[in-house]
Amino acid sequence: QVQLVESGGGFVQPGGSLRLSCAASGFPFSRYTSELFAMDWYRQAPGKERDLVARLTSTTGDTYYADSVKGRFTISADNAENTLYLQMNNLKPEDTATYYCRILTYWGQGTQVTVSS
Repeated sequence: QVQLVESGGGFVQPGGSLRLSCAASGFPFSRYTSELFAMDWYRQAPGKERDLVARLTSTTGDTYYADSVKGRFTISADNAENTLYLQMNNLKPEDTATYYCRILTYWGQGTQVTVSS
């Protein structure tokens, strides 16, 4: 059974940084390096839809970023640790949301990020 567990959220002032982690169990990244799938980070602010923030494609390593985070966020994966990361720099109040990772049809439980002075 696949389980995704996010961590790393918290409270940070504008301009600060956080690194989110998504630990995957039951889904060894290294076993699927020849199969094409996406590893995503989404976020959802109160009263808003859940939006795609960043995507990493398994076989090509191609990345996608929403315009609102381009140049500030970096998505990466560590096959040995079976973990997906989202490095978030220069955080803004509008980045405040619950952040979720998704791999195939599996979702994590979310981790809260609050950016405020």
